[in-house]
Amino acid sequence: MNPIQTLFISVRALLRNKMRSFLTTLGVVIGVGAVIAMVAIGEGAKASVSAQFAAMGTDLLIVMSGSSTASGARGGAGSAPTLTWEDVKALRTQVRSVRYVAPNLRSNGQVVSEEQNWMAPITGTTPEYFSIRTWPATKGTLFTQSDVDTGTKVVVLGQTVANNLFGADTNPVGQLVRINNIPFEVVAVAASKGQSAQGQDYDDVVFVPSSTFQAKIQGGLQKFVAGSLFIGADPALGTAAAQREITELLRERHQIRPGAPDDFTIRNLSEMANAQQEGTETMTTLLASIAAVSLLVGGIGIMNIMLVSVTERTREIGVRMAVGAKPRHILAQFLVESLTLSLLGGLLGVVLGTISAQQLASRFGWTMLIRVDVTVVAVGFSAFVGVVFGLYPAYKASRLDPIQALRFE
Repeated sequence: MNPIQTLFISVRALLRNKMRSFLTTLGVVIGVGAVIAMVAIGEGAKASVSAQFAAMGTDLLIVMSGSSTASGARGGAGSAPTLTWEDVKALRTQVRSVRYVAPNLRSNGQVVSEEQNWMAPITGTTPEYFSIRTWPATKGTLFTQSDVDTGTKVVVLGQTVANNLFGADTNPVGQLVRINNIPFEVVAVAASKGQSAQGQDYDDVVFVPSSTFQAKIQGGLQKFVAGSLFIGADPALGTAAAQREITELLRERHQIRPGAPDDFTIRNLSEMANAQQEGTETMTTLLASIAAVSLLVGGIGIMNIMLVSVTERTREIGVRMAVGAKPRHILAQFLVESLTLSLLGGLLGVVLGTISAQQLASRFGWTMLIRVDVTVVAVGFSAFVGVVFGLYPAYKASRLDPIQALRFE
């Protein structure tokens, strides 16, 4: 018999018991569907983590002052001013793995336009901040280093603030707003950054030059930086090298003895991102492995049903052998039946997994990312399971004695 005839006979045999064939493939359907859904959600989670850290900035390090201690109670990082403006200059000029250094001075203030007002976080910084966070302007032009040097009263609005003060369809560039009753000219609207995983609206912010912030909004600490430093590391050298060199420089400048703790804190967002990615990958692998067990269970179900089928069709096998069918023909027929069941279950599983992933993603607001290679591997593995677990029943059928098979009732 040619392969087409074998396939035709196998499909016809399976259709004789439609419900049994469907229930046999159910384990494979669930297994493949679970693998597709779990990997799709896992890959979506990884993409979301990458997007969130990309929104924070590329190759970003955050340096904060040390913690204060009063009556035995210790404050958090940044509660005691230890970073100076001279440290900022030294980091810019003496650390080869650092590309950008920008102060991040924070306060809250009422921002008032002619018709609306909005309470928003006010950030005092330098133009390098926008380079570190890869944050361009959609309208207007970001303020320059000249504005910082001269203390110009200019402001860059986040998208949320601009929409609430002027409306979504209005260009506010050139308009005046008042921050704590001080007039500022709007020079740009920053591109939308969206939200963090914790729901923080990155676009609900106002940027002014750091010198203007100290002079007009919140008095500084003279030589100390009243906030944190955002540092963009050189991608060629990496954040780990930058963190090490920054630590060495600040310890030397702050005259910290060997063995004594740092009076500053450095947060490496790249390491945090990698840790979250590894955690997501581990969880995805675990869930996919658990789902793969369903494939094995489905394979065992296929083998059991095929063994039952061999017993039920013993007389049919004897008749086929009596009219000239060879053992390899019988072996091929039952293998094709097993392969058809598992492959059909794999394809149905892909459909089920994709639909399930879409439903979960829409219900919980997750990102879904279907990987073609995982889909192909899952379907291929289901076919492999069908062949492996169908081999023994097929071999048993092919070894039947024709005379004994014809006598079987």
